[in-house]
Amino acid sequence: MTDNKIEIRNLYKSFGKKKVLDGVDLDVKRGESLVVIGGSGTGKSVLIKCIQGLLIPDYGSIKIDDEEVVGTKKDIHQKMGMLFQGAALFDSLSVWENVAFRLLENSNVSRREARLRAVQVLRQVGLAPDVADLSPAELSGGMQKRVGLARAIICQPEIIFFDEPTTGLDPIMADVINDLIIESARGLGASTLTITHDMASARKIADRIAMLYQGKIIWSGTVKEMDKSDNPYLRQFISGSSQGPIKVEV
Repeated sequence: MTDNKIEIRNLYKSFGKKKVLDGVDLDVKRGESLVVIGGSGTGKSVLIKCIQGLLIPDYGSIKIDDEEVVGTKKDIHQKMGMLFQGAALFDSLSVWENVAFRLLENSNVSRREARLRAVQVLRQVGLAPDVADLSPAELSGGMQKRVGLARAIICQPEIIFFDEPTTGLDPIMADVINDLIIESARGLGASTLTITHDMASARKIADRIAMLYQGKIIWSGTVKEMDKSDNPYLRQFISGSSQGPIKVEV
C-alpha cells in the first residue's frame, strides 16, 4: 500500500470546447491536509466532483486506497464527507436532521439514536444541544458552517472535502472554522482536500498547498516553500495583484 490516500494521474475534463482539467497530477497522502488554490473558474470544484464520482473524467486515473475508481461502480462515498460552500443545509429539516441526514437515509439507525449522535457531534463543533431543534434559517453564517461541518464528520469519514469553507465569514469566525477543521480532521485521522481563495485559511490548515492554473497543477509545496517560491503565477495569486502573468477577463 502506498502513502497516498488519493492518487490522480493525467486527468482531463472538458465541457464542450472548454477544457477545464488538462492533465492534472495530484496526490493526497494519508492523514494529510492538502489545499488547492487557484482563481475562479480554474477547475477546483470540477476536480473534487471527479474524485467523488459526480463527474466522469474524459481521461485519466483516480485511485483511492490504491484502487482505481474511474469507470468502476465502487461505492466510495461511505469513505467521504463534505463541507459545502455556504453549508448547503436543507431548509425543511431541523439542525439535527441536517447533521444526521446520512444516518437517517442510509442506515438502520433509529431517529432517537440519530438525534443523540447528532447532538454529540454538534458539541464537538462548539454548538449547544438546544441548537439541534432550530431551523437553519435561525442560525448565523458561522453556526451554519459548524452544522455543515458536523454533518460532514458524523459518519467518521476517511476523506473530507472542504469547498471554500470560510467564504462569507468575518476574519474571527473564519479562524474559528479553520481551528475546527484542523481538530476534526486530526481527531478522525482523515485525509482532507480543501479548495479556497482564502490564503489566511490555506496557510493555517494546509500541510501542503497546490496551485491549479489553466487545468494543470503548476506548483505544490509546503507553506514555507510557498513563501520562498519565485513562481510568478503563485506570487501574483497569493499577493492578490492585478499585475502579472495571470490575466483576468474584465
